[in-house]
Amino acid sequence: MQRFMLKSKIHRATITEANVDYIGSITIDSELMRLADIHEYEKVHVVSIDSGVRLETYAISGDKDSGVICLNGAAARLMKPGEKVIILAYALAQEEELADWKPHVVFVDENNRPPHLLCLIREDPS
Repeated sequence: MQRFMLKSKIHRATITEANVDYIGSITIDSELMRLADIHEYEKVHVVSIDSGVRLETYAISGDKDSGVICLNGAAARLMKPGEKVIILAYALAQEEELADWKPHVVFVDENNRPPHLLCLIREDPS
């Protein structure tokens, strides 16, 4: 059996721009994409912490260390600059992969800079 598992998460990012006239997608700082293991053109879910709105689009790479999180195209009508969001990507995993599955989780500050990383599954410290 296969299961869809959380692969990548950028938590509490702030939308910096919304460009209705662009073709589509979400532009994400390339360093955040690297840290979260999100590839260019990969399907992502974007969830607004402020409104609860959820949308599906694909990621495109923005300038490294710019902090850019820009919704493009029709999605720009659903969320506005200043909103806090969670960006998620999933992967299909085989049952035998699940015991060691660890998603890449990136927490960001108010400027979309990653002050620290967290792996959701940790070893017992004792």
